[in-house]
Amino acid sequence: MLQSDAIIAIVDDDQSAREALRSLIRSAGLRVETFASAEAFLARSWTEAPNCLVLDLQLPGLNGLDLQKRMAEVKMEVPIIFITGYGNIPSSVQAMKAGALEFLTKPFDHHELVKAIQEAIERDRRTRRQHAQLGELRARYDSLTAREQEVMQQVVSGLLNKQVAAELDITEFTVKVHRGQVMRKMQADSVAHLVRMAEKLGIHAQES
Repeated sequence: MLQSDAIIAIVDDDQSAREALRSLIRSAGLRVETFASAEAFLARSWTEAPNCLVLDLQLPGLNGLDLQKRMAEVKMEVPIIFITGYGNIPSSVQAMKAGALEFLTKPFDHHELVKAIQEAIERDRRTRRQHAQLGELRARYDSLTAREQEVMQQVVSGLLNKQVAAELDITEFTVKVHRGQVMRKMQADSVAHLVRMAEKLGIHAQES
């Protein structure tokens, strides 16, 4: 089943093609927004990015590959399905290397497009979930005091409490207190769990 609240954006300068795609995608129970150019898509004020972009390769002004590059530059992570009326192997390779989900040559099978959109929605859902989890993890880390962050950085590097105390010039008892606070605030049930969290956050031990 397709995610009915998903938003699919279509960028195609051919009005008849846009309307046909709109009709097809709406018939699958999805919301659709259409644009006649890459510039119009970029000018749209998105409070939340669409879940999938069906993008024509050949466009006046910015072409499909240009738009894909612009989106990457502004970190707009939207799964892209390229469509084109011309079989262009170099362009398809470039698009796929840059992260495109699919590259369909017109005329394509409608079921193939709907299947690709489903995959795009699932990929987008995973990406958004990962971003949300990382944001929550970052918020936990930011709730630590500066000293607790220092202790965490040393603990995830594998140092024992006595070694952390020596590194930070504090008592071992103080390390134990801060370490307990770190585990509680980060909601870590083990040091191994804390290490995995640190890896996701890109946190490394400070060199002495």
